Amino acid sequence: MPLLVPRRALETMLPPLNECGTIPQGGELRAETIGKRSVPRDICAAKCGCLALLLLQVMGCTPGPNPEPGPPARASRPNILLAISDDQSWIHAGAYGDRGVDTPTFDRIARQGVLFNNAFAASPGCSPSRAALLTGRHPWQNEEAGTHASSFPKQLLTYPDLLEQAGYAVGFTGKGWGPGNWEISGRARNPAGPEFNERELETPHDSIGLQDYAANFEDFLDSVPESGPFAFWYGGHEPHRIYENGVGLKVGKELSDAQVPPFLPDNDQIRSDILDYYVEIEWFDTQLKRMLDLLGERDLLHNTLVLVTSDNGMPFPRAKANGYEYGIHVPLAVAWPARVPGDRVVDDLVGFVDLAPTLLEVAGIETPTAMVGRSLLDILLSSADGLVDATRDRVFAARERHSSARYDNWTYPIRAMRTRDFLYIRNFEPDRWPAGHPTGFEGDEFGYYDIDAAPSKSVLIEGPGDPAVAEFFHLAVDLRPEEELFDVRRDPGNLVNLVDDPAFTDIKERLAKELNETLRSTGDPRMTGGAEIWESYERYSGPMRSFPPPEL
Repeated sequence: MPLLVPRRALETMLPPLNECGTIPQGGELRAETIGKRSVPRDICAAKCGCLALLLLQVMGCTPGPNPEPGPPARASRPNILLAISDDQSWIHAGAYGDRGVDTPTFDRIARQGVLFNNAFAASPGCSPSRAALLTGRHPWQNEEAGTHASSFPKQLLTYPDLLEQAGYAVGFTGKGWGPGNWEISGRARNPAGPEFNERELETPHDSIGLQDYAANFEDFLDSVPESGPFAFWYGGHEPHRIYENGVGLKVGKELSDAQVPPFLPDNDQIRSDILDYYVEIEWFDTQLKRMLDLLGERDLLHNTLVLVTSDNGMPFPRAKANGYEYGIHVPLAVAWPARVPGDRVVDDLVGFVDLAPTLLEVAGIETPTAMVGRSLLDILLSSADGLVDATRDRVFAARERHSSARYDNWTYPIRAMRTRDFLYIRNFEPDRWPAGHPTGFEGDEFGYYDIDAAPSKSVLIEGPGDPAVAEFFHLAVDLRPEEELFDVRRDPGNLVNLVDDPAFTDIKERLAKELNETLRSTGDPRMTGGAEIWESYERYSGPMRSFPPPEL
């Protein structure tokens, strides 16, 4: 039976409440659970001095040496809050230098923890990228879950399930894994966990959904047993399209605030579209602040690991659904005040397959052999900046089908490898249209359905005759070669393909060999035989369109 210490006795021995926290309500406290006033703690020991030793003597204990760092014990396992926006390229956050978008919450997490300069989604599309995050496996290893809007095989292990088995309460609000059909695979719930989406609110703009993410998170917190840790997935639907046209200007932004990527024409329509995108990012950031406030009010923030990222890049031509930098390079910031040294910027290359192993190790759970990623906990616990682990020097990404955009729902298969200096891309079907068939469907004048409907898409489609636009139109929709190679330091927009440049032949051959070996060793059907299986996976979400067969 735990020792019970009278409240009045504690109050005569301990320093003022504002020094080391508050005493829980009630006349007696369990000696091993006095909360922030338990002794020894580094802060309290320094402030309380001999009073702490006196309390230990009352408890019949003697202080011992500080334990060596290691996997967190069950009683101290952290809570986990994973926040994932929908379609946001890495550069569009204040912490990365974009002054047109206001992201104080993301910037706060980056300042209090670690900002990753080189984080990459596993795919430039929602559901395969989210599946890789959940499973710690490359898209080509996840069967139906490795393509867009299909199903999620029941045998795939996910980190929320493993955390739940280890005693964590799990749940999600907003968008979990999706789009797709997880029920048809025999699953009882979304792979991200139990759903908390009952609460709604009035939103300031027509394009923003009604889900009250923070209130739903509060409902989840109310359901968590007092003794147990939790892991929650906040999946904002923002900044996924459609946007309220002109809302960026409406809220007071200026066209000069927009940061136009080099693969889009710089004109007022494009800039206004980017400002609208910024407004949605800011909504996601504001709701995350409300969640952090809830954690602070409940005295949970100190021992909660907060991870903020996005599933793929911005929903603009030549970004989302493309293997280029703006399609797979995503924001990532991680804070854990109890253990992670803050105010650090890390340049190591990390991928979505690394996130599930990280969250499992944080919780003291061994990573299953089925997961191919590497935990980032060593980087997080380090005090180093810049390049922390020199072996983290490449990441991989892939896509198959995105939308229904080609004859017989065909895919556009891409595999990509990103190193510190180069991006190498293999297009397995270069005779297929990368942005979808040009033909429109049911009254649409044009197709290209792998590009989201948007003012920016309209600018390109309506502008091939305009010399200021034509180049960007062709960059977005034209057939592409089987191989592409870009110097990402000199060409972050991936405009100059170096694959046929003799000066880069050795680099191209080395990267191609390594990518091929990785795909074979990890069982990619595109390399091991049976590539046709990707065409067989059924699409369950979104419109099904009919297109003419390809000319033979």
